[in-house]
Amino acid sequence: MKLLHVDSSILGPYSVSRKLTSDIVARLRELTPGLDVSYRDLAAEPLSHLSADHVAARQTGAPSASPRIQEELALGVDVLEQFLGADIVVLGAPMYNFGISSQLKAWIDRLAVAEKTFRYTENGPEGLAGGKRVIVVSTRGGVFSEGAPAAALDHQETYLRSVFGFLGIPDVEIVRAEGLNYGPESKAEAIRAAVDKIANLKAA
Repeated sequence: MKLLHVDSSILGPYSVSRKLTSDIVARLRELTPGLDVSYRDLAAEPLSHLSADHVAARQTGAPSASPRIQEELALGVDVLEQFLGADIVVLGAPMYNFGISSQLKAWIDRLAVAEKTFRYTENGPEGLAGGKRVIVVSTRGGVFSEGAPAAALDHQETYLRSVFGFLGIPDVEIVRAEGLNYGPESKAEAIRAAVDKIANLKAA
């Protein structure tokens, strides 16, 4: 069984999401002997954002792209194949300004590829990347969960559930730590609750 571990926090060793994704991977290693883990750090090795040159180079009959674009397209293929080959995806996704990081968005843009992870049919879009287990570590400085006054500002978890659902993965598991900027006690309690949830994760 293959697991893809992805971090996107820009905070390095100060990142709560990085600690929690590592805890999840450790837990799943315990539950799944022989688990094959690959790792991608989107902050340390960011992907370029999509551009008109990328779109043009993908068109049938397009002239040869520049070496830089060819290299970026090849990397995008590698990213997509790594995702498609994984049985489990553990994703660190901190909230930045009510959404996900731009680094994570660039990664998702490499996954949402027509005829690879979704297709359009007469009955509407159909996800093609089903059968995976996706566990998202969601960290937020404020409180945005359902019922909170600021819930309408959550464009992080809602986006991730929507995009993975569109790709055929409707049941995304969320390990959440929020209120991290409300003081030391709130931060410690949020992390403790997330760690407890991780300790109760089941095998795939």
